[in-house]
Amino acid sequence: MDQIEPTLKGLRESLARQPEATLLSTCNRTEIYCASDRSDLDHTLEWLAHHGGVSPALLRSHAYTLEGGQAARHAFRVASGLDSMVLGEPQILGQMKDAVRAAEDAGAMGSTLHQLFQRSFSVAKEVRSSTEIGAHSISLAAASVRLAGQLFEDLSDIRVLFVGAGEMIDLAATHFAAKNPKSMTVANRTLERGEKLASRFGAEVMRLADLPSRLHEFDAVISCTASTLPIIGLGAVERAVKLRKHRPMFMVDLAVPRDIEPEVKALPDIYLYTVDDLAHVVQTGKDSRQAAVAQAEVIIDAGVQNFMHWLGQRRTVPLIQQLNAQTDEWRGAEIARAKKLLARGESVDTVLEALSRGLTQKMLHGALAELHTGDADSREATAHTVSRLFLRGGLSAENKER
Repeated sequence: MDQIEPTLKGLRESLARQPEATLLSTCNRTEIYCASDRSDLDHTLEWLAHHGGVSPALLRSHAYTLEGGQAARHAFRVASGLDSMVLGEPQILGQMKDAVRAAEDAGAMGSTLHQLFQRSFSVAKEVRSSTEIGAHSISLAAASVRLAGQLFEDLSDIRVLFVGAGEMIDLAATHFAAKNPKSMTVANRTLERGEKLASRFGAEVMRLADLPSRLHEFDAVISCTASTLPIIGLGAVERAVKLRKHRPMFMVDLAVPRDIEPEVKALPDIYLYTVDDLAHVVQTGKDSRQAAVAQAEVIIDAGVQNFMHWLGQRRTVPLIQQLNAQTDEWRGAEIARAKKLLARGESVDTVLEALSRGLTQKMLHGALAELHTGDADSREATAHTVSRLFLRGGLSAENKER
């Protein structure tokens, strides 16, 4: 979260045509929401690729881009937990709210994205209160505890190591702490941040650099850092297995990209689970919730329609302002003319007649001029528009008389 504000500022400086931007980054997704009058998807992808240290072509092959109503629908589905590995999980909603706050602090949140996300939160609340979408959801952290319970007879007799100190590790530590393990230790690159998390659970804290020499002490290892390279290698785990005299070790890698080298999974006495493995665990009962998913989609559909209607109305605001300014100018000119006529002694009836005629002529001048220009098709289209705009009152009155 600390990196979001400078990152957003860099994005907005790079994309001059994207005045509004929000960055949502979780353990398994990175999404950029932008709002502007012009689309600049290619430039946005190039910026993200450069920022992430990958080629634009590689990123483009793994990325998706959505615009307009599709982008709104996606945001609503994400907030409601329908686009998560864990169907209906509530954690993503909190992460979205954090992303919005970070964008606001960075000055990157405008009225369009503000409306989009506030409506997303409202839709998510309705989905959660009106459907059973999240009734049986299991978070990745809870799934980790569930799997550990299948391996170890008594979780109160194990030593747990948490690698990292971010939100996911915080959540995992909360779930494991509820089982009262023998000990809990937090290893983090920044000792101060590790101490802050450890103090909440009465856990020990250690430096990440000490991990290889102490890995054998722990029965369960839960890792989720922002490292771009694995921090727990095959060699370190092999040495830990020997020192443990082949007592089983439970390992969960919640990081994307991975914190633990994939080859570790092939070692005897090692039970390694990744985010993809946990996805199968947390989907238990998914089929029974499909009816709730259908109900949620209906709520989301209504939310998207309302947002797009608001967006469409908002685009006419400048025109409405121009029309109001123009009519105010006409009204002012006619009132000034009427005052002069009154000052010269003209009767009130004569002045009112001139005032009303002057305003009417000004209002109809543009429409009447358009009816006499262009080819037959354009004149017919203009006639239809003029009739719809100016004759509705007359037609309504005529219909009433009938």
